[in-house]
Amino acid sequence: MPENSTDRYDFTRLYRATLTPLRRYLARLLGNATEAQDVAHDAYLRVYPKVQDQSALCPEAVLYATARRLAINRLHRRSIAPFAPVPNGIESAASSAPSVTDEVMARQDWHNLERAIAQLPEGCRAVLILRKIELLSHQEIAARLGIAVSTVEKQHARALRLLRAATAEQSESVVRPGSKQKETK
Repeated sequence: MPENSTDRYDFTRLYRATLTPLRRYLARLLGNATEAQDVAHDAYLRVYPKVQDQSALCPEAVLYATARRLAINRLHRRSIAPFAPVPNGIESAASSAPSVTDEVMARQDWHNLERAIAQLPEGCRAVLILRKIELLSHQEIAARLGIAVSTVEKQHARALRLLRAATAEQSESVVRPGSKQKETK
């Protein structure tokens, strides 16, 4: 069935007369100009056959009613599923879970810390565990171990200093993904 030129002319005239105001109306309704453009396009596709066969008495009214209904449907879908799936199936929201690489590195760091704590002198290790794990104050540790508070403070400071040195030494020997390795000549 060939299209006659008046049908095309009527649709072209409708399109030119309504494109900008329809997009503005839909942008206000949807709150997004890109979505408004998509909905307007869909509305024109649905109204075109009615303009072509002249079954719509007022094509502009049909166009706006169609566009409004499409926009309302889109708003309804947005409220049900706030993150629309991306066509290729990839999630658009970032995961809050750590990556596999981060988990492996964290396990290595934990293992290295345990090893460094095990290598501390016995007095430093006892004070560190009571302070950091059992959350005792320096006075409580002194009472439990039968030593002076100043000794507890010194042992605690020494334990932290030794741990810092041991973990810094271990982190220098481990090459992390994305880090630059020192060049040797």
